[in-house]
Amino acid sequence: MPLRLAMWSGPRNISTAMMRSWGNRADTFVCDEPFYAHYLKATGIDHPGRDEVIAHHETDWRKVVAWLTGPTPGGKAVFYQKHMSHHLLPNIERSWLDGLTHCFLIRDPREMLTSLLEHLPNPTLNDTGLPQQIELVHHVQWRSGRTPPIVDARDVLEAPRHMLELLCGEVGVAFDEAMLSWLPGRRATDGIWAKHWYEAVERSTGFQPYKPKQEPLPDEFTTLFEQCMECYSELHVRRLRA
Repeated sequence: MPLRLAMWSGPRNISTAMMRSWGNRADTFVCDEPFYAHYLKATGIDHPGRDEVIAHHETDWRKVVAWLTGPTPGGKAVFYQKHMSHHLLPNIERSWLDGLTHCFLIRDPREMLTSLLEHLPNPTLNDTGLPQQIELVHHVQWRSGRTPPIVDARDVLEAPRHMLELLCGEVGVAFDEAMLSWLPGRRATDGIWAKHWYEAVERSTGFQPYKPKQEPLPDEFTTLFEQCMECYSELHVRRLRA
């Protein structure tokens, strides 16, 4: 049976770099935010390239689910699925999730929010994906009786090899040295939105060393930050340790 690995992240994380890492494995096929077009169409939210994303990608969540749970593209042993947790809208039925192996990527809310504000001037808690990550972690715990792997972006950037070895061990595949570096540029598997969001990743050849963000968070987002920290703390305490 192939490994269908769903990595649930929020925005402004290292999720695309993580997709590059897994996509550099010879045994792995990756997909990029398969529910994004449905999310944009259903919510009406305005993101860069919104109309192009909707026109180019599948907007019917049922068809997306059928693809994610169907034959593995290219017959690969691993089907790595990069997901934004807030794209899993309440109208999307959940039973298909039980056929996937789930893991989670988190980031310190202060660093995430200062970056998010550059693209979304008035974010809500739901826009961060953190409540949806909590929901999904609880779903996996209830169905499987165990906490799924949770990795923190800072831990990955500070110790890429060690954290990837831990993650691979948790999901039952051998670590591959190819996960540590990749060629620059765009991929055919990138969403059509790559030109709006992936400039830094397209220049990268590996995980960049961790550097703390120095930008202050505006006072009007203090309440949102506190809400994010409550969710983040619940996940962070259960993360894989470097």
